[in-house]
Amino acid sequence: MMKPSSDWQIRTASASDIPALHALIEASVRGLQAGDYTPAQIEGALGTVLGLDTQLIRDQTYFLVETNSAEESPEGSRGRKALAGCGGWSKRKTLFGADRGPGREPELLDPAIDAAKVRAIFVHPNFARCGLGSHILAHVEAAAQAAGFRHFEMGSTLTGVPLYRLKGYVEIERIAVPLHNGEALPIVRMTKAAMPRS
Repeated sequence: MMKPSSDWQIRTASASDIPALHALIEASVRGLQAGDYTPAQIEGALGTVLGLDTQLIRDQTYFLVETNSAEESPEGSRGRKALAGCGGWSKRKTLFGADRGPGREPELLDPAIDAAKVRAIFVHPNFARCGLGSHILAHVEAAAQAAGFRHFEMGSTLTGVPLYRLKGYVEIERIAVPLHNGEALPIVRMTKAAMPRS
């Protein structure tokens, strides 16, 4: 487990980051979700329910966190930035899932009445339990709020529910998402009202 780092740098993801993001998400899912999902559920969900929605990159609402610290690099490679985590928000109706995910709804939301969708927050296992998920979530919420949204909604994995509850999210329903291999993946729909602007 890595300690919190003042060296974290968050930036908007670009198309050139897509291969590295795919690798990070797979490492995160395999390393951190195994306590809540079976191997068959993980295999069926990777790349569909659990994965990267590149529409968020095109919309410039997806972010990644890098660290320059060589001793904190998952690869231990000196002189290169390590990708520690990622996450974003969406101004579109799709609640969760990758490009090939189920139930895609690309229509735009209305900030005056709709909730921004918090999407695909993943942390590399080498950076788990040191506050990085909270750091990404705060950045995502601030960005959505700056775009005029007053509420947030997400489709959380079972693994993420304790963190999101601590951050003020309330469970609305549990959804069993059918997977291509015959399994089903439980996803928890959660909502939160944004704090009033001062």
